[in-house]
Amino acid sequence: MTEKLTDEAYARAALTYLAEPADRWLGRLLRLHGAAATLDAIKTGRLPGHHATKPTARGAMKAAMERWQVRLPGLPAPQEVLAFRESGIRVITPDDPEWPGQLADLGDDQPYALWLRGNADLRFSCLRSVAIVGSRAATAYGSYVAAEFAASLAARGLAVVSGGAFGIDAAAHRGALGADGVTIAVLACGVDVPYPAAHAELFDAIAAQGVLASEWPPGQHVSRLRFLVRNRVIAALATGTLVVEAAQRSGALNTARHARDLHRRLMAVPGPVTSDLSAGCHQVIREWQGTLVTSAAEVIEHLSPVGVPLVAEAGTGAGAGPSGRRAAPAVLPRDLLDLESARVLDAMPRRGGMGTVRVAQRAGLAPATTATLLGQLATGGFIERCDEGWRLRHSCP
Repeated sequence: MTEKLTDEAYARAALTYLAEPADRWLGRLLRLHGAAATLDAIKTGRLPGHHATKPTARGAMKAAMERWQVRLPGLPAPQEVLAFRESGIRVITPDDPEWPGQLADLGDDQPYALWLRGNADLRFSCLRSVAIVGSRAATAYGSYVAAEFAASLAARGLAVVSGGAFGIDAAAHRGALGADGVTIAVLACGVDVPYPAAHAELFDAIAAQGVLASEWPPGQHVSRLRFLVRNRVIAALATGTLVVEAAQRSGALNTARHARDLHRRLMAVPGPVTSDLSAGCHQVIREWQGTLVTSAAEVIEHLSPVGVPLVAEAGTGAGAGPSGRRAAPAVLPRDLLDLESARVLDAMPRRGGMGTVRVAQRAGLAPATTATLLGQLATGGFIERCDEGWRLRHSCP
């Protein structure tokens, strides 16, 4: 195998085997010393540099090191990590182009790495996205609303993020798939472990049209705590979170709380005042300043920047992109693009493709800014990837 992982990338993948996600002590070590030095410290039992000086902190760090070291015998070699690609599984880290930058909002609790299975680009898909969450024991009303909202949002070019569970999650994923849209399932187990088992075909469909994502390496199974831990990733990935049905004590409200704390847009669908499964939605609206929404158009309006409304109806003639997946229809009218986005779009060649650096030169913008804007324009349906870099879509407005 000619491919090779960098030391830092391998170390981050290895840490997903050794520690549970959102381990504050590990997050602190990663921030201060990087992944390769942290992994070496776990293997040798010697902390890099001067880390914990207070006796209580030293004791806590020692305990953390011991619990990570227990799992060292199960650590895969770099070539074993790369071998997962043969089964369609890849691992990404903050240094990869596909890594969603908004995960940095989680601070020391951001994922060490993410394991992915699927055809969609996670970063570009999440640039304009909405998380739809709710009860596993959904009513017919809740399932219908979740599916209809998801289908309408997906048809307008938004990716639908959820957790792959029974009830509202499944309805949201299926709604997006039915509209030929992109959907992302953030799992509390390995991306090769279908949980629930009844959703094996659904997960295969999501991988074919979207992406499965997990902080846990392949082969890992679920636990109750892992569901709660992964909810912060659902909230962080999405532009906003929509609660369709939720009791006052539910995992969906846990996701909504993360969205609120991360300053993401928070919305809820109202239900009958007599329904326990709508009590959580009403709490989000009443106590957490969540926005009451009754249609996909209201969701889009709430997610849009001030003064930049989205098109109410998307076109239906989008063709397939270079990956074979149906490309999202344009979401913004061209004349409502901000100045920098318009400059990038104007810099695109009328024929053929162009790399990011060359586009940046023609637009007179920094390459990093240009890369971000190219991703947004791709999500909006204006451009698409090609062998030369980026090109205009034929249906570009």
